[in-house]
Parts: sequence; structure tokens; C-alpha cells
Amino acid sequence: MTRRRPAFVLALVFALASVAGPAAAASPFPTKIPLPPSWMPEGITAGPGTTIYVGSLAGGAVWAGDVRTGLGDVLVPAWGGVATGVEYDAEANRLWVAGGPTGTVRVYDATTGTLLRDYAFSPAGFINDLVVTEDAVYVTDSFHPWLGIIPLGPGGSLPDHGALMMLPLSGDIAIEPGEFNANGIVETRDWLLVVDTFTGGLFRVDPATGVATGIATGGASVANGDGLELRGSTLFVVRNANQLVEVFRLGPGLTSASPLGQLTSTDLSVPTTGAVKAGSLWVVNARFGIPTTEYWVTRLPTMP
Repeated sequence: MTRRRPAFVLALVFALASVAGPAAAASPFPTKIPLPPSWMPEGITAGPGTTIYVGSLAGGAVWAGDVRTGLGDVLVPAWGGVATGVEYDAEANRLWVAGGPTGTVRVYDATTGTLLRDYAFSPAGFINDLVVTEDAVYVTDSFHPWLGIIPLGPGGSLPDHGALMMLPLSGDIAIEPGEFNANGIVETRDWLLVVDTFTGGLFRVDPATGVATGIATGGASVANGDGLELRGSTLFVVRNANQLVEVFRLGPGLTSASPLGQLTSTDLSVPTTGAVKAGSLWVVNARFGIPTTEYWVTRLPTMP
């Protein structure tokens, strides 16, 4: 037998729903996430769930935080080195961390922070950023005209140290000696995309040959381009000294990118890299040249 609810009970349910509905729909995410004092962030990557990982230039540590609560803790303790680019590999639940002037790339268990392997490129200038593809990890060296390659074995297995390779860059990209050149890197449609910080160029790179083709950006600048973040055909270029993120829609042949606009905020302070998580772009503020111990992550929309 079906029981009918009293009218006052139904009225109470609807009243509570009308009150709770807007509150539940409101975004609980903070607009600014503080990092530990003197953290000196440079790289950020999106992990599982609502997790982000942020590296530290001051010792090479990695902080794991939750963008929903804004809370986090140190996952990888400082080891005396540097953490620049940080990349989460969802298939293997690993964190890949570039080591800047140390010439190293370190691989960690993304849950425990345990060091799984470390690799050293030689000669190396400044190992800046990296991207994990199906069969290799590609690494930018901002002071040299090549990409470092760490080939992955079956099932993504980690190779021996002797397997490292260098892929010379050629074509449209011009490496200026003594300047920060190849920096942020992402992978899409079997190509690599690289931004050159000094020349302000965006390039499509063949991962087999290293030949770079310039990407026309429709008059929008990528000068001081640092980190790259990609979601579908939307490319985010973080322009550090310009205090903004340039947003593009990639063309079908990856030889052009249509500018969609810029993302900026009063909470940006020399942003370097960004990661899309939970419908927002989360950007770290390196604050280069600013005497400070205060650092944070800024939440931005994903569209201008």
C-alpha cells in the first residue's frame, strides 16, 4: 500500500530544498590557496580527484594540496635540489619532476612520495619542463637546442639510466645562447607543443625528428611564455612577467592558434605554470625578484 506524506511534510521538504539548493550549487573552491612559507613555487600539475602538486625551487620538495579545501601538506621532502616542471602520470600514478640547473629528472610515487628513480642529463643547462606521452618523457632544456628523452618500456616501465637520449631541435625554432629558450611543453595529436620564453614563439615539434614549425598566434603575443597547459583544443600560455595567461584555440593542423583572450587577476604575482582542475585554472605565483616568504596558488576561470 502506498502511504501519502502529509502536506506539511512535503511543504517542509520543498522549503528545505529551496534553501539548500543555491548553497549546494555555490562553488566551495577557494580563490587563493596559500603555500608553505618560503616555498618558492615554479611548477604545478593536476593529480587525481581534486589534488594538485606544486614543486619548490627551494630544495626540490613537492607539496600536495586539495583545491576544494585549500589544504595540503609536503609529499616529497626537500632533498637539496630544485623542482621546476612537475607532471602527473595518471596511468602509472607517478610524479615526474624536472630539476632545473641540477640536470636531473626525478620520478616519485604520487601517493607516498617515494623516490622511484632519478635520471641525470649531461651536458645539461636548465632542465625546465616535461611531458609524459605513451612511450616517453620529453624534457625541455632552456639553455640548449635539444629535448631530453626518457623512453618508457612496456606498460610504462622505467628505463635504466643509460637509455636517456637527446633530440636536437631544428626548423623554425632559434635558440639564443645564454637566454631562457624552450620552456613549457605539452603533447597533443602525436605532436609536441613548445613555447620559447625569450623569442616569444610557439612551436609544433615532431617528436621523432625534432623539427619545429612555428604556430601562428593571430597577432597575440606569447612573449615571456613559461608553462603550457592543454585541455582539448584549448591552450593556456602562462606569461610570467606579463602577469597573465594567454588563451588560444588550436587549429586543425597545429600550425595556427586563434586567440580567445587573456586571463588575469590582482592575485597574480609572476605566474609561471598552471593546471586545470575542477573546472578552473590553478596558477602558481613564483614572485621572481620580489623579497618575500609568501607564496600561493591563484584560481582563474578557464575562459576569458
